[in-house]
Amino acid sequence: TLPEKKMVFKGLVTNKEDVNKLILAPLIRYPLPGGSALITFEKAEVARRIIAAKEHVVELSYGEELAELERCRARVQAAPLHLLLPSALEMGLRRSSRSILVSDLPSLGIPQEALLDKLELFFSKTKNGGGEVESREFLGDTGQVVLTFAQDGVAEPLITRGRIQALIGKGKYELKISPCVSGDVTNLQLQPCCCPRTVLLLGIPPLLCEEPMRDTLEIHFQKASRGG
Repeated sequence: TLPEKKMVFKGLVTNKEDVNKLILAPLIRYPLPGGSALITFEKAEVARRIIAAKEHVVELSYGEELAELERCRARVQAAPLHLLLPSALEMGLRRSSRSILVSDLPSLGIPQEALLDKLELFFSKTKNGGGEVESREFLGDTGQVVLTFAQDGVAEPLITRGRIQALIGKGKYELKISPCVSGDVTNLQLQPCCCPRTVLLLGIPPLLCEEPMRDTLEIHFQKASRGG
């Protein structure tokens, strides 16, 4: 028998039923009307206090020694920020029979087109398990490439292998090969959501440039005496 040995598992544990789930992380782009700004606090209760007060008088002359009559103030309105976020998503997926997804590409410091040429040259050779390449495409800034072969029966054996040692330039690199899956959104449901820590400020007058106005609002709403 082997001696007892303590071991630490540092892998990722998931439930079997969660393997095929798609996790969405919304990237929100919120168009702001003129004279408005968003301010996010660390605590939700601060945002609630600011919104409950509705109107705030902001001092626009911070850091300047001015007489009372020369000071400039502005009234701004605070409102909750409501967004539409996805609550349900259905997609129709299709797996290509002629395409592969190539990842774990080396950083060779060469243009993308040059790297695509080298990949096409390698995967077009039958001795490497490839065939005639019909098209190649870089997927944005993901560092992954889609190669589509001219004939059926080439992609599947490569996908089954999973990884392949590829001679690219003067070096040999291990590339990961995965199925190429494309799809369309067939059903998307949205629901309104109120951002708990973010406040929408309205009615900001065009008296300062963007950077000074941002600093002024931050200074004002950081003060506990102002509800911040």
